[in-house]
Amino acid sequence: MKKILYIVLDGLADLPVKELGNKTPLEAAVTVNMDRLAQRGKTGLVYPVAKGIAPESDIAVISLLGYDAHKYYTGRGPLESFAEGLAVNDGDVALRVNFATVADDGRSIKDRRVGRNLTTEEATALAKEINSKVTLSSATFEFKNTIGHRGVLVIRGVRSKLSGWITNTDPAYGREGSFGVAKESFENFVAQSAPMPGYENSPSVKEAALLLNEFTQKSHKVLNESFLNKKRLSEGKFPANIILSRDAGDHLPKFSPFASEFNLKFGSFVQMPVEKGIALLTGLEIIDVPESTGHLDVDYPIWAKVALESVKKYDGIYIHIKGPDEPAHDGDFKLKKDIIEAIDKYFFANLLPALDIANIIIAVTADHSTVCAIKAHSADPVPLLVSGGTIKPDGSMSFSEKAAKLGSLGEILGRDIMPLLIKLAKE
Repeated sequence: MKKILYIVLDGLADLPVKELGNKTPLEAAVTVNMDRLAQRGKTGLVYPVAKGIAPESDIAVISLLGYDAHKYYTGRGPLESFAEGLAVNDGDVALRVNFATVADDGRSIKDRRVGRNLTTEEATALAKEINSKVTLSSATFEFKNTIGHRGVLVIRGVRSKLSGWITNTDPAYGREGSFGVAKESFENFVAQSAPMPGYENSPSVKEAALLLNEFTQKSHKVLNESFLNKKRLSEGKFPANIILSRDAGDHLPKFSPFASEFNLKFGSFVQMPVEKGIALLTGLEIIDVPESTGHLDVDYPIWAKVALESVKKYDGIYIHIKGPDEPAHDGDFKLKKDIIEAIDKYFFANLLPALDIANIIIAVTADHSTVCAIKAHSADPVPLLVSGGTIKPDGSMSFSEKAAKLGSLGEILGRDIMPLLIKLAKE
């Protein structure tokens, strides 16, 4: 059986941009290596979860790994909290959070990500203040910063268990059942958490919403008075003075082990806590990657080297590269294009020449579209290429959204990719 290299480029897909000659950032980017893979393989379009869903990365990654997200998903909060070493017991409410900036009224959001310049050192200091100075009326909590402006929060009821069926305080994301979904438009105000429809009379849900609102209010007061935030203001930076929360869950998902599901030993190297949490809970082995230097011409060649070394030890490896997603959330189509080019130039250019392509199946796709025009995830499909092994070319000339529409793979769902790769690896 051939090895499998499964590469997911976070937020890769997009819609045409006028300033790029009505091309998407991927179509406008110079990607000679990914194009060559497409030319010697097959392409198609993928709906990561299902048509009509603008997925967050968590449900998309669960689906891309071959699982039914509807069956297993319990919220992003539990996944990320678990990945960060926080205990999530049944009846604890775990949430994914962002440090953000609000105006003096405490409600109007000026920046959902604190200008993207909150350092880990600053976030750690602010988290320490929150943990030491905030107390809740009927619960304990653990708050932990993760990467940049991101963090996790676990609230544990003192009197009884809590329920995760509550709405977000982050207005940019909604919930459809247990799924977190990005909103294409929203009022830019901190929202009040409330029971989700159908759970209005549940004491454990009402209690959880009240506690989250209490945490939001009390942590805002602490952050507003923080010397660190006053220092940031004096430096002309946004203060990290509010915590926006989303994607609550009250228990961990119970995945069937990946090795049992597919009879494969897979490794995984990922950058973000949510992907790490999914890997750990599905039994994918974590491959250690050096911490990012922030210089793509340094990081991507190192990651290519790690991939080449790691694939020898496993039946396959799953690689998740964050790169294109962040500039798309900022509406920066030029930077998104540049990062796509850097991935091709520094990652794929160092990876492909050292591979025995006849004995490896390579898949390249995305977990969702992140559209620069709306600065958010959308329900649009993403391109997929599969190449290597004995795969016969289908005439695809490039790797892009437009080209993938004509590919022989047609339209498939995210959870269909893994069975397809295994089938191709056995041919």
